[in-house]
Amino acid sequence: MNEMHLNKINNELPQWDLSEIYQNIKDPRISKDIKDIKESADDFVKNWKGKINNLSSSEFLVCINEYQKLNEAIYKIATHSSLIFATNMEDPEISRYNSSISDQITEILSTLIFVTLELSKVDDKTIKNWLNDQDVKIWKPYLNILRKRNPYLLDPLVEEILIEKSATGRSAWIRLFDETSAALRFPFKKESLTEAEILNLLSDADPETRKIAGKSLSEVLENNKRIFGMILNVISRDRFIEDNKRGFKRIMSSRNLDNDVEDEVVDKLVKTVDKAMPKLTHRYYKWKANQFGKTNLDWWDRNAPLPEFSENFIMWSDAKDIILDSFSSFHPKISNLANLFFKNNWIDASLRKGKASGAFAHPSVPSLHPYILVNYQGKIRDVMTLAHELGHGVHQILAGKNGLLMSETPLTLAETASVFGEMLVFRKLLNESPIEQKKQLLSGKIEDMLNTVARQIGFHQFEVKFHEARIKSELTPDEISDIWMETQSHAVGPHINLGDDYRFLWGYIPHFVHTPFYVYAYAFGDSLVNALWYAYQESDKDFFSKNYIEMLSSGGTKSHSDLLKPFNLSAYDSSFWEKGIKMITGLMDELELLEN
Repeated sequence: MNEMHLNKINNELPQWDLSEIYQNIKDPRISKDIKDIKESADDFVKNWKGKINNLSSSEFLVCINEYQKLNEAIYKIATHSSLIFATNMEDPEISRYNSSISDQITEILSTLIFVTLELSKVDDKTIKNWLNDQDVKIWKPYLNILRKRNPYLLDPLVEEILIEKSATGRSAWIRLFDETSAALRFPFKKESLTEAEILNLLSDADPETRKIAGKSLSEVLENNKRIFGMILNVISRDRFIEDNKRGFKRIMSSRNLDNDVEDEVVDKLVKTVDKAMPKLTHRYYKWKANQFGKTNLDWWDRNAPLPEFSENFIMWSDAKDIILDSFSSFHPKISNLANLFFKNNWIDASLRKGKASGAFAHPSVPSLHPYILVNYQGKIRDVMTLAHELGHGVHQILAGKNGLLMSETPLTLAETASVFGEMLVFRKLLNESPIEQKKQLLSGKIEDMLNTVARQIGFHQFEVKFHEARIKSELTPDEISDIWMETQSHAVGPHINLGDDYRFLWGYIPHFVHTPFYVYAYAFGDSLVNALWYAYQESDKDFFSKNYIEMLSSGGTKSHSDLLKPFNLSAYDSSFWEKGIKMITGLMDELELLEN
């Protein structure tokens, strides 16, 4: 994108106004609110610690509602510090503020850990008595989830220490990764670019631009391989020590428990996608290489637009209309909720130095609203990313009615609304495009789905092998890279050249550091949506949309099996995952038919 177009787009892009929470990082209300929270937490501890197992149902309700109110206040402050940091990671004052808030919040949360520990150990008879009260029944899903963790809980004092030390342990290494990544600059011709800018150039129409960007990304990551390798090693060892002491038998099991999904379900997903790689990435990249008149493509050309394609810049206002119209065609409620983000400036979309790369939807707290961060550059992919994050935002608003403690959706289901929203936008664009644009749209969608399913399973396989190897000893950056190359070669197939300059690209993947074993949730969510899409096409639209909105509104109150029942789907069946594969191969068939 040339400078003129980028400036034109950037000038109309929204930025958050976080003054609705606090005026700025110096706002005196911050210290006052923290002081009030600490006092409330101290009173809460005096009133309830050591007493939960003996509470009546009415006393339990008072206790849990006070606990939720406390957490709401805590996470509101956390929302402000994390969001302001995400928009300017290079400002030392903001960084210090974020760290200070994190330290104070961690200290408060450590004093409150007794609540979940005591609730998880409440005897069955007491739980049964509580649940006889109609007002307590709404808390049954929360109590069930806590009790699943009971076999893996440590002594209460140890649990408190783990939380208190997290700010100087795991969280500190995550912060180091974030700040290091934000400060990296990638030489490109006569410019010095951020990570978000250099990654964007890998999908540029000019092959020389892609090559220079790829080489620059590789060189800078290689120059920083020691610090990124050290971070990964520490994160992995820290996780293993804790999981091992808790009694988890597999390195993924604690994440799966957090996601409320069984190990065998994840295994089935991974096995199905791994087996299908030849008819997914291997097939597609062979087709794409042929479009360029080649047998193989270099890795920096993997997401290149097709040779004959000329992409129009999509202004922000047009992207908004496309998305809202697409959502409205499914159900007006989804569109109306998405529109709140535009109308109320809950989106930060402009590119600027120090801002976090990529995109996310921050759920905030139910009494406030979610916030969306994107780096919008006017491409179709940016429109799809915006639709994705708006799907998250709508999901978070709908789930918020369950209250803070039961609004968070397990990661395996957290991608449902986002991927479904993308699909709605894609189908609208495809249906309204002339024949010459359909090819690029289909190609782009297939690539996005391969990145979400096949590539993320490749990432997952890297994590599994790395964490298993790390149990025995620390790995050098080159040993990490060997595992990376082995797993990614299979994930992309023989028609993508992964040379030595690809060896250190594991260094920029934030999920490996922020949330180990997160990445399979993308493949889970995409495959789940593909199966849902089939159900949507085959069922009554009103029936489907009603059940879909109810599913999103459930938050963390239902398991994947319960949520999928109304659609006659089950993640325990191999055919469920095969539907996800069939959706992608079906789009490949559509693409190839356009050439006949």
